[in-house]
Amino acid sequence: MTDGNMKKEFGALLFNESTMQKYISGGSLDAWRECVKNRTVLPEKVTEDIAEGMKKWALENGATHYTHWFQPLTGETAEKHEGFLVPDGRDGFKMDFSGRELLRGEPDASSFPSGGLRSTFEARGYSAWDPTSYAFIKDRVLCIPTVFCTYSGEVLDKKTPLLRSCEALNRQAVRILSLIGDDKTKSVSVSVGAEQEYFLIPKELFGKREDLRLCGRTLFGADAPKRQELDDHYYGAIKPKITAFMQDLNEALWELGICAKTEHNEVAPAQYEMAPFFTDANTANDQNQLTMEIMKRVAERHGLVCLLHEKPFDGINGSGKHVNWSVSTDSGENLFSPGSTPAENTRFLLFLAAFVKGVDEYQELLRCSAAYAGNDRRLGGQEAPPAIISVFVGTELERVIDSIIKDKPYTDSGDRFLTVGKDVLLRLSMDNTDRNRTSPVAFTGNKFEFRMPGSSQSIASPVTYLNTILAEELKEAADIIEKSDDRQLALKRQIREMFSAHRRILFNGNGYDRSWIEEAAERGLKNLRNTAETIPEYISEKNIRLLTGNGIYTRKEMESRNEIHIEKYCSVITIEARTMLEMIRKGILGAVSDHLKSLSGRFEFENRLAERAGSLGNALLIETEALEDEFKKYDEAVSPEEKLDICANGIVKRMAVCRGVVDSLERIVDARFWPYPDYTELLFAI
Repeated sequence: MTDGNMKKEFGALLFNESTMQKYISGGSLDAWRECVKNRTVLPEKVTEDIAEGMKKWALENGATHYTHWFQPLTGETAEKHEGFLVPDGRDGFKMDFSGRELLRGEPDASSFPSGGLRSTFEARGYSAWDPTSYAFIKDRVLCIPTVFCTYSGEVLDKKTPLLRSCEALNRQAVRILSLIGDDKTKSVSVSVGAEQEYFLIPKELFGKREDLRLCGRTLFGADAPKRQELDDHYYGAIKPKITAFMQDLNEALWELGICAKTEHNEVAPAQYEMAPFFTDANTANDQNQLTMEIMKRVAERHGLVCLLHEKPFDGINGSGKHVNWSVSTDSGENLFSPGSTPAENTRFLLFLAAFVKGVDEYQELLRCSAAYAGNDRRLGGQEAPPAIISVFVGTELERVIDSIIKDKPYTDSGDRFLTVGKDVLLRLSMDNTDRNRTSPVAFTGNKFEFRMPGSSQSIASPVTYLNTILAEELKEAADIIEKSDDRQLALKRQIREMFSAHRRILFNGNGYDRSWIEEAAERGLKNLRNTAETIPEYISEKNIRLLTGNGIYTRKEMESRNEIHIEKYCSVITIEARTMLEMIRKGILGAVSDHLKSLSGRFEFENRLAERAGSLGNALLIETEALEDEFKKYDEAVSPEEKLDICANGIVKRMAVCRGVVDSLERIVDARFWPYPDYTELLFAI
């Protein structure tokens, strides 16, 4: 694609501002801008004008239907298509799309997760246009980004809380900036870039694995002879078949205005990464949801399947979604940029201190944002941060912080340069921090990288919580500074007190080292090892006060989400366990039997193989029955909490034992009889 074609195609299927200028009047465009800027209501005439322009553009680009595109609590997206074509009252038809149809839809609210907010017989829900997010065309359907709520107004989506959190942070950031002498800043926005990791495997092999089709991950699989020991896949030359997929993906994303910036091989075989350019949090969230969907579609066109599960294969790296998060003023100044002299940058230190305090005080909430079944298999491994929340700031900023705590002058070490080879390069300027891939929350120069979220999840909740904790800490600091006679003195005191009280959350070391678990416990940091341990923290009074106090949720909405978290975790685990049992009964035990029948018994090695395989087969049958017993306990359990405990401490553990036996069998059963493609085929077929 040439430069000219790229410019022509980029955003071609996006109803962005430049497109709007061609299809709606100048007055309506100004009214829309005012609405977006000040959250005002659009007049009916303006809404009708925008709807008419949107319809005309969509029809010219081949659309036949429209939909309110929303993000329910499944973590996926949802859409109900409505045709533009309607009878004209005579014998013909017309293409119709009104302002009312743009503004509001009425999807069924009882069939999505609601945590008790909706009963089955209470079906009505509303989807309402989000004018801050551009409409787009997908599969000849005009998609209108919307929020989603119940008939009585309770929030049933992930977008609404995100928008509320952005506004809460904007309000408190502008307030505190004004208090410390910045009267120019009228608004503050959140920028996000979500790095997306994924696996690609042949579609033909995917179809032969029931666990991949139903669960998104392999429930069995002995290690391939080669895994990732040689580090040869990471950043390696991209194979032609994958290059073709990536190019096709890029072009599909570019049409929707998604700037796919970076692509490369990841550490594990068959694993890759795509990273977009930064944009505002709301748009980034929408774009990431689209990216995951389009990845799957494009992969299918290439005879591949895109796996977004956090741990589709045991024994090699899993996939995460690193959420890069920063905050900027309306003039484009990054509030997390330390500048050349961070020790003297009071505004930067204020925002840094507030965030460090927030992460420490609400570490459990951030852990909750990445807690679900798939991510349990990734966190704490050698490819993901540990389950313990900590903040990495780098050695220079740590020295700055310690000088503030001790109330001593900070001596800058001066400009730092890296010399690379006597005759190769002269000097390279060095960043003020290294990178720490073991840190859950890492400062990376002018932003924070939240590395905990899993590859399949929506980024809406993690970003919502990051926004809210910073908004809360800025509010508390502003309340104190506002009452002070000497605001500059109060500001410096606040920065020092925040760093002093929350120094324990800073950790620049190796999060993979076992000693960190002991050290973190001594510091008083929580180690919530899995989802079952984490979920109860979500509705602690501290977190309820935070999220209700900043207008993100009501208590009822939080309690409903807690119920949904438990239900979803239990559903995922029971689906996996039922799939495992079916694969054992219908495939693996039969393969073991066929293998044993094939052995003649004439040779000693055959007798030894038969003894080993028979012993493991018997053990597998016993463990399968034990797993079935856990299901009986689960079915008899009454409360959600009881079911959660049985899943985490009964079913999951029994599944691990079953897997160990099956993987041992796979190593000795003749490949002619093994019913499923093995790891060598799945990971190295391309």
